[in-house]
Amino acid sequence: MATKIRLQRFGKKGKPFYHVVVADARAPRDGKFIERIGSYNPNTNPATIDINFDKALDWVNKGAQPTDTCRAILSYKGVMYKKHLEGGVKKGALTAEQAETKFAAWLDSKEGKIAGKKDSLTKSKEETKKSALAAEAKKKEEIAAAVAAKNTPPAEEEVAEETEANDVEETAVEETQAPAAEEAEEAPATEEVAETPAEEAPAAEATEEASDEEKA
Repeated sequence: MATKIRLQRFGKKGKPFYHVVVADARAPRDGKFIERIGSYNPNTNPATIDINFDKALDWVNKGAQPTDTCRAILSYKGVMYKKHLEGGVKKGALTAEQAETKFAAWLDSKEGKIAGKKDSLTKSKEETKKSALAAEAKKKEEIAAAVAAKNTPPAEEEVAEETEANDVEETAVEETQAPAAEEAEEAPATEEVAETPAEEAPAAEATEEASDEEKA
C-alpha cells in the first residue's frame, strides 16, 4: 500500500490549522488516515510545528512520500537530514558517531537561527509599538492645541485689535502735530522782521524835519 505524509485541514475560515498525518495515497485529503504524527500552525510567526521525530523518520524510511509542504516541514525539523545521514551510514560513507555529531551540530545551528529570528521579530514588534505610541501622542497634542485655539475667547483678540488701532491713531496725530509745532516756532521771526521797519520810520521823519529847518 502506497502511503503519503500530508496535511489534514482544521480550524476556522481564514485561520487554518493542520494535522500532519500518514494516510493511504488513495484516501481523500480530509478522510481516513493511518496515524497522526504532528501538527502545523501557520497563524503564528514563526509557524508552530510539532512533529513526533521518531515516528516521522520511521515512516519516511518505510517509503512514505511526503507532499511538498510536508517535505518542507520535515526538512525544517531535521527528519530528512537525519534520513540522509542514516543512508550514508548504511553505505559506509561515515560512521554512526560521525552522523550523530553532524546532526547535533546541525540542530545547534538551526536552534541559533530560530532564536535569532525570534529576537529580530520581537525587536521589530517593539519598534513598531514605540512608533505607534509616538504617533498617537503627537496626534493627541495636535488635537489638544486645536481645542485650546477653539476655546480661546474672542475678547482678547478684539482688545488687541483696538490697541493696535489706538497706536496707529496716536502715531498719526503726532505726525500731524509735528509740522504745526515747527510752523509755530518760525512765526515770531517773521513778526520781528515786520516790526523792524516800523521802528526805523520815525528816525527818517526826524531827519527830514532837520533838513527843512536848515533850509529855512
